[in-house]
Amino acid sequence: MDTFRKLKEFYWPYRKYFFWSLFFLFFVTVITVVYPIILQITIDEVVAKEKYELIPWIATVFFVLMLIKGIATFYHQFLGERFGVVTVYKLRDALYKKLQILSFKYYDNAKTGDIMSRLTSDVEGFRFFLSFGFAELIRIILLIGISLSVMFYYSVPLTLVTMAAMPFLIIVVMRFEKVAHPAFRGIRKSFGKLNTRVQENISGMQTVKSLSREDFEIGRFSNSNDDYRKNYISTSELWAKFFPLMEFIGNVCAVALLAFGGYLVIAGNLALGELMAFFSLVWYIMGPLMNVGYVINMFSQAKASGERLREILEEHEDIIVKENAVKDHIEGHVTFKDVTLTYTKDDDSALKNISFDAPPGKTIGLIGSTGSGKTSVTQLITRFYEPESGEVLVDGRPVKEYDLKTLRNHIGFVLQESFLFSTSIRENIAYGNPDATDEQIIEAAKRAQAHDFIMEMPKGYDTLLGERGMGLSGGQKQRIAIARAICVDPSILVLDDATSAVDMETEFQIQKALKEVMKGRTSFIIAHRISSLKHADEILVLENGKVVERGTHDELLRKENGAYKRIYDIQYQDHDAIMNSVN
Repeated sequence: MDTFRKLKEFYWPYRKYFFWSLFFLFFVTVITVVYPIILQITIDEVVAKEKYELIPWIATVFFVLMLIKGIATFYHQFLGERFGVVTVYKLRDALYKKLQILSFKYYDNAKTGDIMSRLTSDVEGFRFFLSFGFAELIRIILLIGISLSVMFYYSVPLTLVTMAAMPFLIIVVMRFEKVAHPAFRGIRKSFGKLNTRVQENISGMQTVKSLSREDFEIGRFSNSNDDYRKNYISTSELWAKFFPLMEFIGNVCAVALLAFGGYLVIAGNLALGELMAFFSLVWYIMGPLMNVGYVINMFSQAKASGERLREILEEHEDIIVKENAVKDHIEGHVTFKDVTLTYTKDDDSALKNISFDAPPGKTIGLIGSTGSGKTSVTQLITRFYEPESGEVLVDGRPVKEYDLKTLRNHIGFVLQESFLFSTSIRENIAYGNPDATDEQIIEAAKRAQAHDFIMEMPKGYDTLLGERGMGLSGGQKQRIAIARAICVDPSILVLDDATSAVDMETEFQIQKALKEVMKGRTSFIIAHRISSLKHADEILVLENGKVVERGTHDELLRKENGAYKRIYDIQYQDHDAIMNSVN
């Protein structure tokens, strides 16, 4: 029960629904046990003694009881469902909020499909046990307890003989619970992997088709699907082994009842009606006992689901906001002091002893080979990751002292891979600044050289985009992402290879517009093209996480054997004259 205890905060506040549900369940259970008693009275007092005038009264009582039971059943089920639904509503909210809080380090290793599986099927598995499983367990206990009381009232010897096999049934049920939980946890894990495979395939469908890897993907999906099938079949085998055994033990009890009960009736120690009531009551005990396996099945699934949900809720939060975090306006003065960053313990450091100073209005260019640490620099400014050592300062304060929302609201970030939401272009541009006016949105689009192609679309700024911006070219998506960053009106602007998907002419147009936007703002330009950052106030050349060169474009070109000069020669050895004429 440790899993349920640790998730208590989500269901305990709504316990009133659960307890009211149990209140009505008590009436349902008691009336259920009354049926055999009415049968016994009908046989022994009415039929045997030929008091047929009592039949209308018995029928009336029976009808009233059924009506009460129907009403009680409705409230029991409704309140039980409400208990489960409101609980998982809060639980799903908490999971989603936690996912928003977790740092990039968590998502570096997380699988999207697995997370989706936890927020859907695992949450529903937990809800079903709360709505039905808890109450069913209590119903079983009540039904067995009340039925046994009535049976002992009718005949103690017959009750003891009938219940002789009960310990064996309990042992089987306990054994089933022991092996069922690992099996259901395996099913949940394999289902998460299956979801991940589907999600990755659909997201990368263009790559799959362009490389003609459909058969390969079908094979990978089949393997994941086969793993899920094997896990499910293995669990089904457990059901197939244990439930017939439970039913056999129940049938042995029924045979013992008929044999010994028949003897007692013949001997005159038990009335016929009591035997008939006894036969009904024994199934009120055996049926629920066998149904314990079904409840344990639900419990095992809910327990496995709850454990997977707890893994998210209890995930360590790397980025902690202080209670008295600074919420002042940020001017944008960024300083790195001997900063080292390591993503995982086994990996080499992504950044090694990085130091630089970027006062407001200064533009810093970052260039280097893939994996040299360019993006890591900007991810520390926004506090997506924490440095291993050294300090990252903004306006003279460590970034740890700032409120995260305040810090990030002052930073306009255009990622290398532009992500657009499946909503209108207008909402995508205003995503970071929901209160932006139409004039601000249009101005941001114009500065990003996006206004013209937006106006050519059927509904202009109200055009709805497909998932991840489907329907737009890579360059169009990046220009909308740039407009989104401009619309925030940031103090710090980060362009992470933001013009990589546009042609040279559009790149120069965007750069011309961005020069005006960058005035008075601290700007970081990450690029592979020298043309994108040659006008930076200072360029940092990174290799293997270290700054190997720094200076202006002209200063770096004067270093004959320098890394920057080598990159320049590769890109512009035949185009220097053309580039100078354009600028």
